[in-house]
Amino acid sequence: MGKKKILLVDDEPAFVDMLKLRLESNNYDVVVAYDGQEGLKKIELENPDLVILDVLMPKLNGYDCCNIIKNNPEFKDIPVIFLTVKAGDEDNALVRKVGADNFIVKPFDPHKLLSRIKDLIKE
Repeated sequence: MGKKKILLVDDEPAFVDMLKLRLESNNYDVVVAYDGQEGLKKIELENPDLVILDVLMPKLNGYDCCNIIKNNPEFKDIPVIFLTVKAGDEDNALVRKVGADNFIVKPFDPHKLLSRIKDLIKE
């Protein structure tokens, strides 16, 4: 079986580069988008096994992007993990409301993220 594909959607290039390297070093194929609109296009083109989303992004925020993913019959079963600096109770409730499968607050422990990815992809 081939590598599992992860779509990483975040508007901070330095963060994207760092996390992409970490994921690739753990044998994942990583596709990148820098805003929610680009993320939705990449989902259609790449059919990822999992999506990692930031909340605050230009053009289309992570909440709206996740809501669109989870309401599309073709993509609704793709697991979504939010990685964000927004950590309040209201943010947590909104993450659940839009259908995200997990929520990790930045800064984060990379081992914790990798563990959650493995749980959701079920390798």
